[in-house]
Amino acid sequence: MAAAQGQFSDHSNGAEGTDSAEGDSVPPAFRQAVEALRTARLRPGIEIDPTPPPKRLAPHAYALEAAVVEGEDDLADGRLVLLHDPAGHDTWQGTFRLVTLVRAELEPEMAADPLLPEVCWSWLTGALEARGLSYGEASGTVTRAGSHYFGGLAERGPTTQIEIRASWTPREGRGGVPDSAAHLAAWCDLLCQIAGLPPAAPGAVPGAGDSGTGAGVVSLPQRRGPQAP
Repeated sequence: MAAAQGQFSDHSNGAEGTDSAEGDSVPPAFRQAVEALRTARLRPGIEIDPTPPPKRLAPHAYALEAAVVEGEDDLADGRLVLLHDPAGHDTWQGTFRLVTLVRAELEPEMAADPLLPEVCWSWLTGALEARGLSYGEASGTVTRAGSHYFGGLAERGPTTQIEIRASWTPREGRGGVPDSAAHLAAWCDLLCQIAGLPPAAPGAVPGAGDSGTGAGVVSLPQRRGPQAP
């Protein structure tokens, strides 16, 4: 299993902080939430790395990017950003916000399903609910885009990409800290779902509830082929 690693948006290195004034300015609740992300244990097949977080969405931010890998193929990839504003945010209805982008390629017949956007949104909400996570103010978009190739690329078949952009407010627990590791696990469930992989067995991944990661989630038998160079 992979462990997440990364750095703070204010450039303090790791959850242990630094002796600098910048490091001392990081709120304890944000430190704890980031440390949980950095040390989370994930299901096999997911490769995860730190990525520079946005600097203008909130006073504090931390970002990870991940891909579901099978052999030499990336079946799905995405980005998860944890935002924190100690003063609170009216739109968020809280002090933390999770923002994500997830995408994968679909087989053409699956992409033609008229219920595809609703199904993909259910993968997100179902992944959170299957792990017993409370959240609020969820919003987002589901977009599908098709590509046809011509000229020197005409030998490639048509492709369709599905993209989920979403954000939600995680419930804050003791000390105002959300269970960020569990939200990361649910997000990885979403990545695997959109990649066409079966849900993890109940209890096989830390944070999985007795109901299993697939509870309440509608499945499409989509499968992404090898990515063209």
